[in-house]
Amino acid sequence: MSDDPPSPWSLSIRSSRSLLQYMFARLPVLAVALVLFVGPATAHGGSLGANARETIAVPTWLFLLTGGSAVGASFLLASFVTDRRLIRDIHGWYRARPFPARRVARLAGHLLGVAGLLVVLVLGYLGPSEALANPAILVVWVGWWAGFTATTYLVGNTWPVLNPWRTVSSLLPSADRAYPESLGAWPSVVGLLALVWLEVVSPLADEPRLLVGVVVGYTAFTLAGALVFGPDRWFGSVDPVARVFRYYGRVAPVKWDETADRLRLRLPGTGLSETRLVDGFDEVAFVVAIVWVTTYDGLVATPLWTGFARSAVDLGVPPMVLYPVAMIAGYLVFLAAYWLAAGYSRRMADSYRSQAYLARRFAPSLLAIAAGYHLAHYLGYFLSLLPAAITVLASPFTAPATVPVAQLPGWFGGLNMAFVLLGHLLAIWVAHATAFEVFPGRLQAIRSQYSFTLVMVLYTMTSLWIVSQPSVQPPFL
Repeated sequence: MSDDPPSPWSLSIRSSRSLLQYMFARLPVLAVALVLFVGPATAHGGSLGANARETIAVPTWLFLLTGGSAVGASFLLASFVTDRRLIRDIHGWYRARPFPARRVARLAGHLLGVAGLLVVLVLGYLGPSEALANPAILVVWVGWWAGFTATTYLVGNTWPVLNPWRTVSSLLPSADRAYPESLGAWPSVVGLLALVWLEVVSPLADEPRLLVGVVVGYTAFTLAGALVFGPDRWFGSVDPVARVFRYYGRVAPVKWDETADRLRLRLPGTGLSETRLVDGFDEVAFVVAIVWVTTYDGLVATPLWTGFARSAVDLGVPPMVLYPVAMIAGYLVFLAAYWLAAGYSRRMADSYRSQAYLARRFAPSLLAIAAGYHLAHYLGYFLSLLPAAITVLASPFTAPATVPVAQLPGWFGGLNMAFVLLGHLLAIWVAHATAFEVFPGRLQAIRSQYSFTLVMVLYTMTSLWIVSQPSVQPPFL
């Protein structure tokens, strides 16, 4: 007998009729939303990363207003879906399937992860000094941070199996010291901000030897922490990379069910509405940090930042001070905006729920935004440099005469806009489902989303503005 729950589409006649009436009644609005969506997508060309971004052919203010309006319209559409049974069925649907080769796959994943780390350490030091000809540079930035990260939210999180540091630390003795509970996820927040700051201010993507040095330092620090607190505690609480991939994995449609020893296939993003993903303000801060660091990575490559940075340096501000201050200040702005949204949500819903509780419950919806922007920011980069990675790995110790780089078509830039908007639209729906789980009243649930929707609209317009700007090299770095 199958242990799968009923399909979300096996609804009552009443629910189906209500859904059809809603869809037909909103077709004009949906048509307008689609027109708004297609407009900026076709007006933009180019890609991110390896290829320069082109300027959009419509006024920037109109482009941003269009994107923000699309997200706002999606909230209006979602607000008409008030059938709790329908929402629960959609988010509770899954298909469980056995995975007989689990042990073989786990062993292969352990070996592949350790082999990848050795490739970075050995070939980063012994390989060619040119960035595009060195396998370590391409494995880390193209294969891992761009390609693998995308699989964690598009497919599922396999990092616990591939993580080479966890594999090595699990073979070593551990002191199993008690982790200070008061620290919570704050070390992960600091670690994530520090790693992205280091990526931005240093030539890690250009100098293989420097990359090897950073990986060696990270390896020593991570293994030391795992030896003191134990691998499970370290990679569950402290390590920022493991936490990023674990959170992204909740966006993905595939999940490993430990209790049933099976793979679960679910609808994308539905795992974000589950409880206990974010348990404290420290974890709320980490979710906001994921959104901010991806934004910051793109922001410092815009002409606006270039002009601001040059002016600040001319006034005597050292670049090594300017960049971390900008990162921390921007992060605090993002965090404050979300915290205020949680407070206004409580006020508008007239709820006894605390501001901290609402901040925790709605925070996972932001992960869909981060995933959409990461895909927009790195997919073009990954596809452009994938031929280079394949060529270089075939001859790892000698630089090839020419390193092939794929030229993406002009329309590819429109996909970047689509990814940003899709991430925000998914976030709107997840917040809507969360609201109907938290609040007993329908009007109360809808009102609770007003402030969060406003924050998401502002996040959308910021992301779209960055994607629409031509990419330039950050100055003074």
